[in-house]
Amino acid sequence: MLRSAVLATASACILMPQASLAQSSTQSGAQNLPAVTVTAPEVRRRAAATPQRRAPRSSSVQTADRNRPQPQRDVGFVETPRGPVHGYVANRSSSGTKTNTPIMETPQSVSVIGAEQIRDQKPNKLDEVLRYTAGVRAGTFGTDTRNDWWLIRGFKSEDIGLFLDGMQLFYTSYASWKLQTPNMERVEVLRGPSAVLYGGSSPSGIVNVISKMPPAEPIRYIETGVNNFGNAYVSFDVGGPVATQPQDGKLFYRFVGQVQNGPTQVNFTPDNNYFIAPSFTWKPDADTTFTVLASASKQDTRGINFLPYQGTVTNAPFGKIPTSFFVGDPSVDKFTREQEMLGYQFERNLTDDLTFRQNARFAHVDISYRGYIGNGWDDINTATMGRYNWYAKNTANQANLDNQLEYRFNTGAVRHTMLFGVDLRGYQIDDYQAFNFGTVPPINVFNPAYGINIPLAGAPFRNFLITQKQAGTYLQDQMKLGNFTLVLSGRNDWVETTQEARDTGATLASINDSRFSGRAGLIYNFDSGIAPYVSYSTSYNPIIGLNAQNRLFQPETGQQTEIGVKVAPKGFDGYFTASVFDLKRQNIPTTDPVISTLQNQTGEVTSRGIELEAVANATKELKFIGAFTAYHLFTSKDLNPALVGKTPTNTPEMLVSGWADYTFKEGPLTGFGFGGGVRYVGSSWADQANTLEVPAVVLGDLAVHYEWQNWRTALNVINLTDKIYVASCASATSCFYGDRRRVTASVSYKW
Repeated sequence: MLRSAVLATASACILMPQASLAQSSTQSGAQNLPAVTVTAPEVRRRAAATPQRRAPRSSSVQTADRNRPQPQRDVGFVETPRGPVHGYVANRSSSGTKTNTPIMETPQSVSVIGAEQIRDQKPNKLDEVLRYTAGVRAGTFGTDTRNDWWLIRGFKSEDIGLFLDGMQLFYTSYASWKLQTPNMERVEVLRGPSAVLYGGSSPSGIVNVISKMPPAEPIRYIETGVNNFGNAYVSFDVGGPVATQPQDGKLFYRFVGQVQNGPTQVNFTPDNNYFIAPSFTWKPDADTTFTVLASASKQDTRGINFLPYQGTVTNAPFGKIPTSFFVGDPSVDKFTREQEMLGYQFERNLTDDLTFRQNARFAHVDISYRGYIGNGWDDINTATMGRYNWYAKNTANQANLDNQLEYRFNTGAVRHTMLFGVDLRGYQIDDYQAFNFGTVPPINVFNPAYGINIPLAGAPFRNFLITQKQAGTYLQDQMKLGNFTLVLSGRNDWVETTQEARDTGATLASINDSRFSGRAGLIYNFDSGIAPYVSYSTSYNPIIGLNAQNRLFQPETGQQTEIGVKVAPKGFDGYFTASVFDLKRQNIPTTDPVISTLQNQTGEVTSRGIELEAVANATKELKFIGAFTAYHLFTSKDLNPALVGKTPTNTPEMLVSGWADYTFKEGPLTGFGFGGGVRYVGSSWADQANTLEVPAVVLGDLAVHYEWQNWRTALNVINLTDKIYVASCASATSCFYGDRRRVTASVSYKW
């Protein structure tokens, strides 16, 4: 009965009339309001039924209360896990526990990229934000303007590991989401299984984007820039308090937006992107915060090139395929995304020890993808490449509702932060896909003929309506005894997935499942700043999607053991982390070796490795980050014995990176700064048999910037030496070039 009730509620969320919500939909991005400095205590206005504060109690009771965790009050700027990061160093995060927890007390690997680092490095999209993060291979498919791609600990994670403000934005088929870098306050990477708090998610970890929120102080900011390919943009960020009567509480607003238009390194492939993200926060009293977040965006571009191994990684008889070559046809190819989101975040301190939070969001995306896809050589001696005809139309709705009750109390010498939650999720995708082999003429790499429009023929190979309803309950207790912190978490999920035929409405397949996930972690904080930890966690992910046989995916499971140490030296604004892990992931969707647009599920893949990370505001002028990742990734179980022990394609097993920025704070060069970084991406494989190697690559990045009064100018360069390289290959006919040198000049003004 419980499962039926909660799943019915989740179903109601996603089956709302799509049109009415899409118009006001938004990109939810929420974070707690930055603290406000006040000169006098704010009067709390509680409901009439709320009991009055008790009279002062005995000194012994007061002493016990001082040891109890208290909610943050307006006492000047204090870092919150949803607020700005000071320089490059974040000290707190909510991704690992869903509570306001120091990173040094979280027994799991967490990395945080703040808005200042994003500004300094000038990434164009989300996966570029992750390039200097331990454990993450960003930009798996190179210079793809459509989507963001990344691996965490060797596993594909952008489809089920993307979160916005603590709520998942999963996708299947082509109904992917695009988040905007100008609207990111911080990006948190939680490595390892996270299903115990978030339900279905990647066993390797999640990327949780925290949106910019309405500020307590006025913001007026505008920026414009252009790169060497002629792609230009204008962005803005305005917000602040709204004048209100004292009895009406406090009201704040923010509008973030950008217009981007122009070509890229690939011929006939624009990157035209437009978005707006309004948000409003109302604080009726000191204990209540209600924020509404909205966004709408539109993108026009074209699909990525699928190129053969010979002619990209190795020479063909004629040499290499030019990186500017477009394998499709500009009269046919298109990729468009229209996306809207609308949500809210509500928080209420019921007492000094009890806080209730409710977060909700509805999201809608509509994607059209049409084009000619490269399919290997038709005749390599004449540089003629084969192609096939492709079309996909995906429309998806997603609804999230997460209720949390946090209770802080003591039992003797043990301090508890207990979290109880109930979350509901609903997802529905209208999935239409069709392709034809042998109908599109081949194309010559050096003398391409365009303007050939050949309609698709025959019935689609996918024409389904897939619905998933998921409900979960979770309980977590963070227990502190002296310098020990023990985190115990448990969750149970109930999931129902159905697949219907779009033309007849008949139910073709359905799956009902229930599963428990758990986590235990222990960390000890020495007074010297050293904190060793150990954790074990399991995960469960009811994958939404269809395999190559048009059948519903089986649920994915995983488990991980992790041991590590975190070091935050006293008097030093920064920290260092090291971790080793053993992660197993079962029932993974992997690319079909024949048709790269289809997927099947293998048995089990194991990832064992080590990660090192350093981040610091070393001085008031110098900030730096560094990361080292090495792991052994291999197929540990498969129906094909020949694949056991082999490394999946697209997956480098070593990543090394470092970035530093120096800005003069005194003297004649005050305001002038420069930065740079180096990224090493190890070799990977282009085939399941591990016979076709994609070489490792070393890339350099550069930044030069100058601030004067309210102006800031910057010049950012990625791939400084203009290295031509292949980012990865999914197969011998599906290789993808990486970014060529991209130089972006920008100027901004704030007032």
